[in-house]
Amino acid sequence: MSENQRFPDVMLLAAGLGTRLRPLTETLPKPLVPVAGVPLIERIMDAAKIEGAKRFMANAHYRADQVLAHFGGLLKVSREEQLLGTGGGVKRALPMLHSDPFFVMNTDAFWPAGSDTPLQRMLGRYHDGVEMVLLCVHPRNATGFARSHDFCLSPQGLVTRDYGAPVIYGGVALVGKKLFDGTPDGPFSLNDLFERCIDRETIAGVALDARWFHVGDPQALAEAERQLQP
Repeated sequence: MSENQRFPDVMLLAAGLGTRLRPLTETLPKPLVPVAGVPLIERIMDAAKIEGAKRFMANAHYRADQVLAHFGGLLKVSREEQLLGTGGGVKRALPMLHSDPFFVMNTDAFWPAGSDTPLQRMLGRYHDGVEMVLLCVHPRNATGFARSHDFCLSPQGLVTRDYGAPVIYGGVALVGKKLFDGTPDGPFSLNDLFERCIDRETIAGVALDARWFHVGDPQALAEAERQLQP
């Protein structure tokens, strides 16, 4: 990205119910659950800001008013009366996103701010012939993830189903608006777009060179806080 190019917009996926994090999410929306004193959503925002991100927006459903109140109106929010899933939520918010492509970031996974700069590398991989770039995490660097892996990362840097090193989806995707052409207007998953791009061999991956934390339940939260202690 040149000095004259503006860093892409960041859409934060913050609409989920967070049922696995109960009882914490009985009074807080999942993105506001603190990890070592810092809300999840702020941890991922801090990591993005270090790389140049300035424009953020979020979708919200469960306890949306608390998300709005937390940021005092400084964060644009796409409110969902019904849950639209990761793909449907992004599609509904497309008119609010100025840049193309843009980043989509989960709010339940993060790397310590400043420990790596993967977003810049992802921008470097988004070129002719690539429709999407995913942040990938080697299992050895992951905390709070139960499955062995999600995809594989080939030596050529493409995300595949079974060729290359096993990797976890790190919760960050760089996507263009055109990918949403022809998708449902209701609920659907971003995984549908992942699979489509894998079939077309147009999805690249960038490996994170830092610790990565997925906070999906109280046990994962406790382990993240333990590892983040000074």
